[in-house]
Amino acid sequence: MSSLKLGVEVVGAHDLLAKDGQGSFCPFVELEFDGQRCRTTTKEKDLSPVWNESFYFNVSDPNKLSSLPLEAFVYNHNKAHNAKTSLGKVRLTAPSFVNYSDAVVLHYPLEKRSIFSHAKGELGLKVFVTDDPSIKPSNPLPAMDPDVVPKSIPKEKIGKRHTFFHLPNAKQPQQQQQKVTPAPPQQQMNYGVHEMKSGPQASKVVNMFPGSSSQPFDYALKETSPFLGGGRIVGGRVIRGDRPTSTYDLVEQMRFLFVRVVKARDLPSKDATGSLDPYVEVKVGNYKGITKHYEKKQNPEWNQVFAFSRETVQSSVLEVVVKDKALVKDDSVGFVRIDLHEVPTRVPPDSPLAPEWYRLEDKKGEKKKGELMLAVWYGTQADEAFPDAWHSDAIAPGDSTSVSPTYIRSKVYHSPRLWYVRVNVIEAQDLVPADKSRFPDAYVKVQIGNQILKTKRVQTRNMNPIWNEEFMFVAAEPFEDHLTFTVEDHAGPNKDETIGRTVIALNSIDRRADDRFVRTRWYNLEKSLSDAMDSDRAKKDKFHSRLHVCVCLDGGYHVLDESTQYSSDLRPTAKQLWKSSIGVLELGILNADGLQPMKTRDGKGTSDTYCVAKYGHKWVRTRTIVNSLNPKYNEQYTWEVYDTATVLTVGVFDNSQIGGSDNTSDKKIGKVRIRISTLETGRVYTHCYPLLVLHPSGVKKLGELHLAIRFSSTSMVNMMSQYSRPLLPKMHYKRPLSVIQQDILRHQAVNIVAARLGRAEPPLRREVVEYMSDANAHLWSMRRSKANFLRLTSVFSGLFSAGKWFGEVCTWKNPITTVLVHILFAMLVCFPELILPTVFLYMFLIGVWNYRYRPRYPPHMNTSLSCADAVSPDELDEEFESFPASKSSDIVRMRYDRLRSVAGRIQTVVGDIATQGERLQALLSWRDPRATTIFVLLCLVAAIVLYVTPFQMIALLAGFYVMRHPRFRHKTPSAPINFFRRLPARTDSML
Repeated sequence: MSSLKLGVEVVGAHDLLAKDGQGSFCPFVELEFDGQRCRTTTKEKDLSPVWNESFYFNVSDPNKLSSLPLEAFVYNHNKAHNAKTSLGKVRLTAPSFVNYSDAVVLHYPLEKRSIFSHAKGELGLKVFVTDDPSIKPSNPLPAMDPDVVPKSIPKEKIGKRHTFFHLPNAKQPQQQQQKVTPAPPQQQMNYGVHEMKSGPQASKVVNMFPGSSSQPFDYALKETSPFLGGGRIVGGRVIRGDRPTSTYDLVEQMRFLFVRVVKARDLPSKDATGSLDPYVEVKVGNYKGITKHYEKKQNPEWNQVFAFSRETVQSSVLEVVVKDKALVKDDSVGFVRIDLHEVPTRVPPDSPLAPEWYRLEDKKGEKKKGELMLAVWYGTQADEAFPDAWHSDAIAPGDSTSVSPTYIRSKVYHSPRLWYVRVNVIEAQDLVPADKSRFPDAYVKVQIGNQILKTKRVQTRNMNPIWNEEFMFVAAEPFEDHLTFTVEDHAGPNKDETIGRTVIALNSIDRRADDRFVRTRWYNLEKSLSDAMDSDRAKKDKFHSRLHVCVCLDGGYHVLDESTQYSSDLRPTAKQLWKSSIGVLELGILNADGLQPMKTRDGKGTSDTYCVAKYGHKWVRTRTIVNSLNPKYNEQYTWEVYDTATVLTVGVFDNSQIGGSDNTSDKKIGKVRIRISTLETGRVYTHCYPLLVLHPSGVKKLGELHLAIRFSSTSMVNMMSQYSRPLLPKMHYKRPLSVIQQDILRHQAVNIVAARLGRAEPPLRREVVEYMSDANAHLWSMRRSKANFLRLTSVFSGLFSAGKWFGEVCTWKNPITTVLVHILFAMLVCFPELILPTVFLYMFLIGVWNYRYRPRYPPHMNTSLSCADAVSPDELDEEFESFPASKSSDIVRMRYDRLRSVAGRIQTVVGDIATQGERLQALLSWRDPRATTIFVLLCLVAAIVLYVTPFQMIALLAGFYVMRHPRFRHKTPSAPINFFRRLPARTDSML
């Protein structure tokens, strides 16, 4: 039998429907899963009962877990009739079954059990799966008693579809009944996780919008027609060729000679001691790669792979040389020579090529002692050995030691799972200051890692200060930092004395996915940090000052670790709230052209570049191409898409870890942003993107990046329904964060992500993470402020034009036009029911007409829109000035920083207003083809409905709807608002 079990913790319910006529009842919960049933205890007269009872069900077949539902029925025990009535049910399926570490308490709304039943309220459940063999399944329900009949169901109609059970502590009916032997009393058991465990658990150039600002041709987006793995791309469609297709169909196939050096045996020794320090040198023409060496080992194992680009191979012989590090440079232990014309070609998904033993030879070609195991084949970048192989394009010809493989390989990174930590500091009791002759002027310092926040100072006369202040922090899994509370006394100027502190492990904090109540706790304050960490020592002291706090991990939020305009993921932290993916995004990073030299090597300008792509939690890094201003990457990556209102970011950087760099920071060469909603489904976008970077001397083009992008939809219905859902998780609307809080938390989240990715191998450096995340986009810039103001004037330009036209009508500038307007106005006054149908039909026709001129290319950086082509040197100097400012006078610095901070918020507000107007323009511009399709069809439907419906009725219903009671309102935005917020704006084209 499988050891897999489903754990269910019934936490509680609230706002249930009373059914006994007295406003209360006796509720209990019955659980059903995989043919097993369990129930909770009955709570007497409680509309919001709390159970906190846990149950475990056996999973008979783990392969069928995805098709097994969990049903929770809430009943009311009616003692007067000894019956149970249904109060509602909850039905959960496989997406809600997660590991215990990811499980949080969720409150599910109760559904009707049948058409004629009623349901109200919510049920709090925590559902998870575990394979811990020490956890025993819960006891099933006791024997069924036919005397317990649900209310309003006659006993004679009880059949196989109605099964009832004996309720404990229920009065038996007064009439005579058939005697049934009662079930033996059950021992009260605790089914909590810790109690059930017996031990520890193992575990061409176009504009984006009509009327867009034009820019120089050299800075514009250009369409390309490369020949990729799936065929030639023409107009976004694949023209199949003679070449067979493969999974890498968005990149050009690159041929490589792969050499796997596995191991050697019986190697001869050439020194007096008989020891050998072997290593292998693989040579093809002017390129050579070297394995690591072993000390005093005659049967070494390397298992290293070398990849030589077939385009650069100018030799017909592969030479593998076994050398001894202790010998002179030109001497060797033995050779293996292989004719490259005899090397086989391997195409995945073929199995890996089996290595063979080769007898070592001397320089004359005579056999000698020792053998070397090798595998040699031709392949492409689709080969599984490609990511971890040593690459010939990572070194200069004739050089094998200039680059460490650690810094040049392609890697995939996953950013850590981020949580918001909500901390409420309530009060303290029995504080004992160092100076007992005075009352403490106390405050609390809360710290997680480098994040420190403080409460206000409070002075009371009873040693029990009350703060009741709430703070928000960011933490990442796995949790490495502790939550530390330090109560301090402000004894005088620059003199703060510690009264006590307590330390809480983040792993022990309650997790929640909604706004349910979290219980508060008292913690003892210790004098030193070591005492606070040592719980056993703390128990020896009988008297403690105490601190009253409420702490929880809020999993219902999406932790913003990037600018909201360029978010690549909008899912909440709690995995139970994740929806299924709606599509797949495929990115082919082809090559770069015309890169500017970032460093000097051997008297010549050169660059060692790599690309980084970020979408959602997944970061990818291509291999570094050394000594090339026209590098070819041809690497393909895939992401799951959960929301189309997200942005893919691709950046190009120069690797500073390779010789010739004048600093230790990886230099930015440029980046590309692509909004998923602007991509047509199934179309392959192959374009050349200019790499534009703003420098103190002005905007510069540092090269071009060739990309191939395809967005494929897995569910058209789910993708279209996304436009009516809230953009962010529900907690952002139920308990919204202020703008200042979001800025502070975003800054902390970026620091955490940068620190974690910087510890990977190879590390993704901090400057790369900050540049990809637009960490400094919120700072003041005169250039950005001008750009946002011009965007705003562009949005209202249509309104200004309409006003100008109406002024011309009023002044009879064109008499014919004026007469026609008068006739039209008279018709609309006489027939007001034609007004709205005419407007919607007009917009429908405009949308259909604009379909011919819809954008066929993704948006890109626009220097004219960004005001980067006409910015003054003084404004650039201000934009690139450090924050805080580095002025000589302290007063000027303070005022200058304050001005920049306030102006930064003003520019954000102006940009947000412009964004809303641009979204209105995007309704009929076909920038987002799916959204425009939905809107155009709705306009047609609205035109028809409004035509056949009396205008007075519509006006009445509209008024009633606007003035509806708060009970009929939702806390989350309505579907039209959600649709509108998902529309694209020109923020993607901002530099």
